[in-house]
Amino acid sequence: MKVTYGLNNFKTISCAVATTGTFDGVHLGHRKILNQLVAKAKKVGGESVLLTFSPHPRIVLQPDVELELLSSENEKISLLEKTGIDHLIIHPFTREFSRTQSLDFVREFLVNKIGVKHLVIGYDHHFGRNREGSFDHLKEFGPIYGFEVEEIAAFDIDQVNVSSTKIRNALAEGNVELANMYLGAPYSISGRVIKGNQIGRTIGFPTANIECDFMQKLLPADGVYAGKLHVNGHTYNAMANLGSRPTIGSKQRKLEVHCIGTDIHLYESEVRFELYKFLRGIEEFANLEALKKQLEVDKKEANLVLAQ
Repeated sequence: MKVTYGLNNFKTISCAVATTGTFDGVHLGHRKILNQLVAKAKKVGGESVLLTFSPHPRIVLQPDVELELLSSENEKISLLEKTGIDHLIIHPFTREFSRTQSLDFVREFLVNKIGVKHLVIGYDHHFGRNREGSFDHLKEFGPIYGFEVEEIAAFDIDQVNVSSTKIRNALAEGNVELANMYLGAPYSISGRVIKGNQIGRTIGFPTANIECDFMQKLLPADGVYAGKLHVNGHTYNAMANLGSRPTIGSKQRKLEVHCIGTDIHLYESEVRFELYKFLRGIEEFANLEALKKQLEVDKKEANLVLAQ
């Protein structure tokens, strides 16, 4: 996958099969669109292109509204690389760009700049100034500018529509298993390991204090989770505490991860923690010894979860 930053830096191709959107989280609904995009490109001998935007449009258009996203730009790139698309264009989203009329967006960007011959879009897709463009507009523009358009129907799992909103709601409830089913992959949090107070080490549970590298990243409900830690090409079974640490009197919300069965030096490493299951909520224990006993229970449960 070739990544291009800015439409002006993209070299127009002769037969582009394109789609556009934010694709936050790259969930199963997004993947259905991208699978169709890749299949269509192979069928017509073209190249698949995804046009997306940075920052997220709502950050620019609604700066006073707190927005939490499922993926950072780097996480989204990593997820998209696995879909098999040929080109990813990340275009800067500004207030000026948001005023682009739907006709100009299609003619100047999709047709003249990208070279679109086939357009694949998701259900109820809108584009252009004030989201004025629709599937009906694209069907109207297609014959004029020489491209075909295909709309992907709503994608269901067990009669429930997949959407970023429903994934966010599941994560807010700590239901990472449901969120992971919608995503088609474990939800993950990336960041750098920073120095902590090392209290966990004194009770046999050393932890990596992870500083999330994306301010708008959605963090799931506070609690203890089973998951896997990825660092330097290696993967470790792990469990994590997300939230405060009332037993030691800390109200600060942190993500601390313990690698099960191994003690490795992670300070200043870039890591990614995948969440598999919510084990329990945050609790305050009478002392560190009581906390240690509970962590032993958590470790056994985490090992059972991760062995499946």
